[in-house]
Amino acid sequence: MSLLIGSMTIGFILSLLALGVFLSFRVFAFPDITAEGSITLGASVAATLLVAGFSPLAATMAGFMSGMIAGAATGILHTRFNINGLLAGILVMTSLYSINLHIMGKSNIPLLTQTTFANTAEKAGALVLGGRDSLNVWGWDVSARDASIFGFVIFVIAMISILLYLFFGTDIGTAMRATGDNSQMIRALGVSDRNMITFGLAISNGLIALAGALLAQYQGFADVQMGIGMVVWGLASVIIGEALVGTRQIGFAIVGAVMGSVLFRLLVAIALRWGLNPNDLKLITAAFVFLALILPNLLAKFSATRVRSPARA
Repeated sequence: MSLLIGSMTIGFILSLLALGVFLSFRVFAFPDITAEGSITLGASVAATLLVAGFSPLAATMAGFMSGMIAGAATGILHTRFNINGLLAGILVMTSLYSINLHIMGKSNIPLLTQTTFANTAEKAGALVLGGRDSLNVWGWDVSARDASIFGFVIFVIAMISILLYLFFGTDIGTAMRATGDNSQMIRALGVSDRNMITFGLAISNGLIALAGALLAQYQGFADVQMGIGMVVWGLASVIIGEALVGTRQIGFAIVGAVMGSVLFRLLVAIALRWGLNPNDLKLITAAFVFLALILPNLLAKFSATRVRSPARA
């Protein structure tokens, strides 16, 4: 049960990555791979500030802001200097590797002795649960610590998802979505599509960096290599989420991205539980992404074949 709770907790944390990827890839159709650097940036900034004695809230928010700066840098390179979006993301991502090393001062920062959001959630959970060490959930014993952190993460993700949904209902949010659909139309209405893209990428990478800040605090360390393959993870979560909800309507799409992230993490955990080599984790991730990409088309073709077969009979 601890494995299940832990996998779901990481899945919910990385749903912020999925939401960020959804914003760049789906709303703007922008191939932004800055995520691999910004998620590590959020983790490194948060970890460095925690070691320096800052509160978990201040460190986490600083991680979020650092991600926004990275996303804005990608947007500026693309919109102001006319650099291809993919190349702009590569430039920023490559730069962030060295920047992250300078921020941390080394390749890894342990947080086992620091006060993190996990410790705060554990203390809050102890008050709510009356000091109990474990809970009985459907016949399974779950430690109070795991349950407290899990509940806290669900609360945070729910609040961010609601705020993101409300934001897309504002004038700026609507303009951002319109920019992704038809940039020429939005320019004709007097809105700067360049500003919309830059601001959208800033929010996207801010969410991704926030995921890195929370993940580092949950796992107890920040590592300069932790962002490798995260773009694929986020894209897979979005694709799986779209297959689950069956629509790209913004509210359902947000819920789908969160659900896709959790399900994807559970699939990876099950694969590792079955004895697959942890060294093959990236290969497993790529295989799941491949299946997520081709499965909707295969199902659509299968359904169309079944519909035509009775007609011919």
